[in-house]
Amino acid sequence: MTEEKTLASGTLVIGLGRFGSAVALTLEKMGYEILAVEKDARRVRQFTGRFPLVEADASSMEALDQIGAKEFRSAVVGIGTSLEASVLITANLVDLGIPNIWAKAISREHGRILRRIGAHHVVYPEFDAGQRTAHLVGGRMKDYIEMEKNGFAIMKLHPPKEVQGFSLAELDLRGRYGVNVLGVLRPGEPFEYATSRTRIEAEDLIIVSGDSDLLEHFAHRP
Repeated sequence: MTEEKTLASGTLVIGLGRFGSAVALTLEKMGYEILAVEKDARRVRQFTGRFPLVEADASSMEALDQIGAKEFRSAVVGIGTSLEASVLITANLVDLGIPNIWAKAISREHGRILRRIGAHHVVYPEFDAGQRTAHLVGGRMKDYIEMEKNGFAIMKLHPPKEVQGFSLAELDLRGRYGVNVLGVLRPGEPFEYATSRTRIEAEDLIIVSGDSDLLEHFAHRP
């Protein structure tokens, strides 16, 4: 096992596939302390120098002890294709008492198992990406984030024609459609937080929030 650096109290990222490497690269870019763990020597070589990492098999409790895994405040298990490895690694992290464990699941059944053994958060990258793409298909909607399943969401979209040329005070979108305009993006201009005086133009992108069903209805208005 080779180790570049161990960063106690940071985030442990286990598995450098597409999901795990994206998590590790993003956390590193944001300035968070991380340590990545990957048993595939080829992937270790691919990411050497980009963030702290070790070559080790996280399904081995001995290996986790050697890298000081129990000192980390959070861990992300990015392994999904091997159910056995995913479950074993998550169980090891639970046994070590890591207070904040995020685990990738490839199915609802996989996710239920991870939660039962103690994962604090379960993510479904493929399902969530597919669901998000489905919301974006159709043209007007440019981005969509669902904060709760069948609940609150945030959306970026081109404004329907019926709201173009009017101020938010004139439109009363909350009263008419149950949506809130958080801000406006205009070509070549910085983001503008919305006020009652904000006027929506055809070339704008608007950021709106509200119930996901109401947002869908608003986004598909002419």
